[in-house]
Amino acid sequence: MQIGPHTLENNLVLAPMAGITDRPFRTLCKQFGAGLAVSEMVSSLPSLQTNKRTLLKADHSGETGLRSVQIVGTNPRQMADAAKLNVDRGADIIDINMGCPAKKVCAVAAGSALMRDEDLVKRILEAVVEAVSVPVTLKIRTGWDPQNRNAPAIAKIAEEAGIAALTIHGRTRACKFNGNAEYETIKQIKKNIAIPVIANGDIDSADKARYVLKKTGADALMIGRGAQGNPWIFSDIINSLHSDEPLESQTIDSTRETLLSHVQQLYSFYGNLSGVKIARKHIGWYLDRLGILPVEIRNAINRAQQPIEQIQHIDSAFRHFSYHRAA
Repeated sequence: MQIGPHTLENNLVLAPMAGITDRPFRTLCKQFGAGLAVSEMVSSLPSLQTNKRTLLKADHSGETGLRSVQIVGTNPRQMADAAKLNVDRGADIIDINMGCPAKKVCAVAAGSALMRDEDLVKRILEAVVEAVSVPVTLKIRTGWDPQNRNAPAIAKIAEEAGIAALTIHGRTRACKFNGNAEYETIKQIKKNIAIPVIANGDIDSADKARYVLKKTGADALMIGRGAQGNPWIFSDIINSLHSDEPLESQTIDSTRETLLSHVQQLYSFYGNLSGVKIARKHIGWYLDRLGILPVEIRNAINRAQQPIEQIQHIDSAFRHFSYHRAA
C-alpha cells in the first residue's frame, strides 16, 4: 500500500475516531499490526491551535511509524494553514475529514456536510495540497443522503486536486451509523480513479475484511469501531489474508494484560484524573467482548477516581469471567 512516497507495512488502517484514536490507542493498534493509524480530527480554527485538547489530539511524541493527522474545517485558507502547522509538528500525512456525520460538525457545514458543496470541496483540497509537501489524503462518505450519492464526483475532484489516497465509508451522512454499510459505491469509485482507495464501514472481523476487499477491489481497509476493545483485529485480518491457519483467540489472561497496558498508557498520557475517566469507555469495550458483567462491578469501574482503584475493579471483573469460564 503506497501513499505518496510512503510504503505502508500492510493495507490496514486505523480510522480516525473522535475521543478514541489518541496516541495510546494508535500505538496499541500499531503493535497489533495496523499499517497506519490516523489521529482523531483536529480543528482548523486558528483560535484552537494552541488549545490543550487540540495539542493532545495531535501528539505523536515517541510514536513509531508514519504520523497521519486529520484536520477538519470549512475555510480553505484555514485548512491550508492547519495542514502546514501540523506538518511542522511532525505529521507525515495530512488527512482531510469530509466523512464525519456528527451533528455538531455538520451544523457548521464541516465533515460530511461539505459533500453538498462540490466547489468548496475542490477549493479546500487544492488549498491543502498546495500548502504542504507531504501527501494529503481524504475521507468521505458515499454522499449526503441515499438520494444524493455523489461520492464518485467527489472522488474525481479529489484525484484531480492531487489527493494521494481516498477513504470511503459505505454510508451517507444521513445514514450516520445506522443499517449496513454498502460497498457498491466504493467498487464503482475504485474502477474510475487511479489513486489508492481505502474501504471503510462495518469491517469487524477477518471474514468481513476478506469480503470487503473482494467486493470493492479496494487497495486497503480502514477499521474503526471494529477495533474498539479489540486491537487484535489487525493481526487477525493480516493472518487471515496470508494464512489458512486461524490465529489462536485471545485468552482472558492475554485480554487482561492488553487492557491493563492500555489503561496505564492512558493514565500516563492524560494524567491520573482524566486518564481514569477516558479509560472507562475502553474498559467497557474490552469487557463487553468477554460476556455479561455484574452491574455492580461495571459501576465500580466507572465510579473509580484513581488508577489503583480502577485497576482493582478491573481485576474483579477478570476474576468474575475466569470463575464462570471454569465453572
